[in-house]
Amino acid sequence: MKKIEIKINGKKINCLPGRTIMEVARENGIFIPGLCHHPDFPIKGNCRICVVEIKGGKKLSLACKKAVAEGMEIWTDTERVKKSRNLNIELIFAEHIEKCPTCIWNVHCGLLDLAERYKIEIKRFPDRKGKRKIYKFANAVEIDGTQCIDCRNCLDACSLLQNINYLELKGKGIDQEIVPTKDKKIDCIYCGQCAVHCPVGAAQEQSQWEMVERALKNKNKVVVAQFAPSIRVSIGEEFNLAYGEILTGQIVSGLKELGFNYIFDVSFGADVTTMVEAEELLKRIKTSPHPPLIRGGGREERLPMITSCCPAWVKYVEFYHPELIPNLTTARSPHVHLGGIVKTYWADKMNINPKDIVVVSVMPCTAKKFEATRPELKVKGFFPVDYVLTTRELAWLLKKNRINFPKLKPTKADDILGEYSGAGVIYGGSGGVMESALRTAQFLACGKNKRKICPTRLDFKEVRGLDGVKETIVPVAGKKLRVAVVNGIGNIEPVIANLNKYDYIEVMACPGGCIGGGGQPIPTTDEIRKKRTAALYKLDKSKKIRKAHENKGVLEVLKWLEGQGKLEHKVLHTSYRKRS
Repeated sequence: MKKIEIKINGKKINCLPGRTIMEVARENGIFIPGLCHHPDFPIKGNCRICVVEIKGGKKLSLACKKAVAEGMEIWTDTERVKKSRNLNIELIFAEHIEKCPTCIWNVHCGLLDLAERYKIEIKRFPDRKGKRKIYKFANAVEIDGTQCIDCRNCLDACSLLQNINYLELKGKGIDQEIVPTKDKKIDCIYCGQCAVHCPVGAAQEQSQWEMVERALKNKNKVVVAQFAPSIRVSIGEEFNLAYGEILTGQIVSGLKELGFNYIFDVSFGADVTTMVEAEELLKRIKTSPHPPLIRGGGREERLPMITSCCPAWVKYVEFYHPELIPNLTTARSPHVHLGGIVKTYWADKMNINPKDIVVVSVMPCTAKKFEATRPELKVKGFFPVDYVLTTRELAWLLKKNRINFPKLKPTKADDILGEYSGAGVIYGGSGGVMESALRTAQFLACGKNKRKICPTRLDFKEVRGLDGVKETIVPVAGKKLRVAVVNGIGNIEPVIANLNKYDYIEVMACPGGCIGGGGQPIPTTDEIRKKRTAALYKLDKSKKIRKAHENKGVLEVLKWLEGQGKLEHKVLHTSYRKRS
């Protein structure tokens, strides 16, 4: 396509026709403010602060909506633009109740940045939403009506992206408000996509950093931190570092600076999950390529086996499709596996009473907060994980305590449970859980005497990437397994409608998997998801051990649990229930 020539602030720019002024400006390093636009959604133009002046135009134009044209001359900071833009920002502050001292956006707030950049008087107009409600969804996510600026990104996230439709618009004009639906057939799955797409923190996680701070001050407690695979390639964005920058060692150092006694890597827990899930997959396919029903462990277990490490997906099954509960693998998720191991195996080795251990998971996910409180997960009366912080909450704690995160010297996680494989790291991206399990399932299926002639693969590129549904056929145990990976809960229903096509399915509720989770840095877009995922696979390739079954520490833990009777099942497996 032939390029056209335009001018922005007198600068000649060659660009493709059909692009918006906003897109062209940002690609050429020209700042135009905007709060409501997100590439995941159709353009709405609700915040109206991206106004620009076009030569010959009677009215100002919205840069996020107006397409460029040959010969167009655009100005982004004329007196007309300043007057309109600044007034709109002031009106937005009149909609947004400032709760800065306790808001995790305090030191990374786009709205405050605009106020400082343009010298906005944020108290010029009286707040008009002070009496709005705060809607809390379990202990995971909340919508604070007093902070909403009516951009409607949360609506788009819930309906267009996730196809849940739990949020809806009530009222008209200045009385319009985002509220949860009263339809009893619809429920929140706590994925947090509303939060990761909200530009002002009106939709956000229910914070637990205050509770963690109290635990860190309690000298009678041993406080353990464990961080998810995807955190290492995303947290840097909170400190203006490059997308996908790998910061594993800095995370460990930062957590130690905050006062945690021990730091473990959830990638180790992912290796445990892989072992448990691969063995369960082989068990389910043992009698036939596609048996209609297998009975075992006191519950029905069906093919296709479906992953369960995404708690938002599990909630979706329990509420919308409880008939699929027998299809879910009984394997617990990685951070729950590791939390249970910390309070059993590790506590025994360290001679520490589990009651004195506080486990804090740092996750890219808001639904993990809900998952951690599931009573089914209790082991000997205690929860494996006590608190869950999102990536954003950890970044807030580091900033709050004035820890210069980018300058921290990298250190290693604690050795007792610190080693992990490349297969554990890729759990953070869509397709990573399945790829990890397939690496190990192929190996385990061969048997000790046949492994030299048994075909095994390391890379399953067919299940990687951001396509909504990815399918392939993989030989395992002499059978051709039909597998599928669902990237984002909005793509699940067509797969459920054709369930019999498959033997093994991975589902992640958030686009991109955990790297696009509801607790990740903002913004999170497809381009950013790609860079984060690429970093995880780069880590995988750099590891000497790339298969979970080669992790000696995992094998040692599993052997110990095997000798503990019923404790093994309680630490490694879980159950699910229909929810109304």
